[in-house]
Amino acid sequence: MRVSAVAIVVLAILGVLLLLAIVGGASASLRNRRQGEQLTRRLREVDRELAAALAQDRGWERNALEAAARGAFAEHRPGVPVAALGLLQVVDKPGVDEDLAVFRVDTAEGTTRITLGRRGDDGAWYAAAVEDER
Repeated sequence: MRVSAVAIVVLAILGVLLLLAIVGGASASLRNRRQGEQLTRRLREVDRELAAALAQDRGWERNALEAAARGAFAEHRPGVPVAALGLLQVVDKPGVDEDLAVFRVDTAEGTTRITLGRRGDDGAWYAAAVEDER
C-alpha cells in the first residue's frame, strides 16, 4: 500500500492543526481558571468591604461586634489564637431581634464561621451559631 505525498502533507497539516487546537485549549483553560480565582478573591474582598461599610453605616459598633465574635470563638476553641478575623455579612432587618453579623475566624488549625445574633432588650450580641469549616 502506497501513500501519496499529498496525503502525507494533508495528514501532517491536520496533525499540526490538532496539536495547535489542544495547546490553545489548554492555554485558554488555564487563563480562565486564573481569572476565575482572581475574580472570586476580589468578590470576597468586596463582600467583606460592603459588610463592614453596612455595619458602620447602621451605627453598629464594630469593636463590640469583633469582641463578641472573639468571645464566641474563645468559648468554642479555648486557647486557640486567632490569626485573622473578618466580617463577612451583615443582616439588618427591621428591629433588633433579627440582626445578624457573620464573621470568619482564621487560625493555624483552620477556619470557623461565627454568626452573631442580637438581643432586643439590651442590644447585646451573642453567638447564634459557631461552625468549623473543613
